[in-house]
Amino acid sequence: MTISKAHALIVFAAAAALPLSACADPTSPSSSTSEAASSTATASTTSHDVAAIPTVDEIAALVPNEVKTRGTLRNGASADYAPAEFLGDDSQTAQGYDVDINKALAKVMGLNEGTTNHAEFPTIIPALGTKFDVGISSFTITSEREEQANLISYVQVGSAFGVAAGNPKNFDPSNPCGKTIGVQTGTAQEDYATELSDQCVADGKDKITIMPHELQTDIATKVIGGQYDATLADSTVIGYTASLSGGKIEQVGDVVESAPQGIAVNKNDEQLTQAVQKAMQYLMDNGYLKDILGAYGAESAALTTAELNPATND
Repeated sequence: MTISKAHALIVFAAAAALPLSACADPTSPSSSTSEAASSTATASTTSHDVAAIPTVDEIAALVPNEVKTRGTLRNGASADYAPAEFLGDDSQTAQGYDVDINKALAKVMGLNEGTTNHAEFPTIIPALGTKFDVGISSFTITSEREEQANLISYVQVGSAFGVAAGNPKNFDPSNPCGKTIGVQTGTAQEDYATELSDQCVADGKDKITIMPHELQTDIATKVIGGQYDATLADSTVIGYTASLSGGKIEQVGDVVESAPQGIAVNKNDEQLTQAVQKAMQYLMDNGYLKDILGAYGAESAALTTAELNPATND
């Protein structure tokens, strides 16, 4: 795969559209979502408060002196991928569950703060150890990336179908033939829906009517209004859309085509890698990771083991 936020088969290729897709109320009409499409639109979500997370002394002792003296865990993230990382209402402040996770790691590690600064996605890993301490930016774990950095798994993300609450159209994700499905333009989900439709035709069934849109909010409006049977999107985006819609959209069926994502640390910094791995395991073991993800409707993505450079399928 190329260096892109469209990881594996699960992530949207139109990364710039994602924060916009999450910023408008999915229940509002399309005219309202046009505001979300403006260049100044941002996602509106309250960050999860990590103040109650304690310092763990034995983990803090592992933090390299340079980081400890600075007192800051510096994260680089491409802030264009809601709900993981996106710009807030001021169009400057990074928000999202990856941003909050970095703050939580800093707390466990005994640091004063965890900061996140925007960087273009391909530049993050090369800047580890100089400009950034960690890269928490929805990095799908691949063998290529494991050659470039240490990767510590923390979430597993895939594709999922979303339907109107209660599934009034009785959409069956195992048999989408003949249905109308909204997808975001240029995404892996659009390709996957096309493959599913081709299989339907090959099996002598009706094709899927695939409806591409630039914004996920526009799709959500169509699903809630009954024009579309379902939407196919990144599983965390489905959860986030459900949260923003007040439960008017819900996931149906299992997550498919899933893959783990990891926190990137400089390949040569074994000490910081160990500290981050143990801090993440602490967040997992004590429910803090699920709490953070839950604030963005993504709690189901949480892993239970912070594995260093896990085996990949690519």
